[in-house]
Formats: sequence, C-alpha cells, structure tokens
Amino acid sequence: MSDSSLANVLRARGLRLTAPRQLVLDAVRELGHATPEQVHGAVREVAAGVNITTVYRTLELLEELGLVTHTHLSHGSPTYHAATDDQHAHLVCRVCGAIEEIDPTLLGPLAGTLERERGFLLDIGHVAFFGTCRLCGEQA
Repeated sequence: MSDSSLANVLRARGLRLTAPRQLVLDAVRELGHATPEQVHGAVREVAAGVNITTVYRTLELLEELGLVTHTHLSHGSPTYHAATDDQHAHLVCRVCGAIEEIDPTLLGPLAGTLERERGFLLDIGHVAFFGTCRLCGEQA
C-alpha cells in the first residue's frame, strides 16, 4: 500500500498518517511474518525514537483498519502479516522456527467436515500446524 493509500484509509477514519504508522506497516510488509518485537526492531533501525508501546498500538489500529492480521505461531507474541496477502495457514518448525505458508485449499476437506458435523466455521488465517520441517527432519 502506498503512503497516499494508507493516508486515505486513515483520513476516512478521522486519523492522520504519521511516520510511525507508515514505518510499522512497511516493516510488517517487509518482514512477512513478524512479532511486535521484530517489527519494533525493524522500525528502530529507521526511527530510534519509536517505542514498543507505539508499535503495539499501531499494529492494533492497522488490524482494525484491515491492513494487517495476526495469528499465534508460538506461545509468545502474536505474529502479524499484511492483510493483502492471500489467506493461508502456517507450518511452524519447532526445531528451527521456520514458518511456511500453505494453500488454504488443503484445509478445505477439514473445514467442510467441521462445519457439517459441528457447525464450526474454521478461520483458516489463524491456523498453525507445529512440527518439524523437512530440513530439520533430514538432519535428525
């Protein structure tokens, strides 16, 4: 999203574009999947005065605006990524921490079964599978 597009989205909500807001959004897009702490680290490389509280508040605002989304890929902080990304589930390696995206259609049969049998609508964007990646498995 360009600076002017973000500015338009913010302006429509009665908010203004600030440097920290743009930096946080840029960091999320550049990092792909990142915790608030990782976003903060990337933002501080450009603007040392931006504190972690500002990053958390900005991530919440950007999610409210539909520009970023989060999922829980560990027991720690949520992981954010740009909402413009196609919806996807995640594979998380417990050994090396690698995160891989998988096509949500792979979960179609499971999602269908859950809906039919339990009336449960699966939020695929928040699904994470934990295990061991191929590389770590080969090294074991």
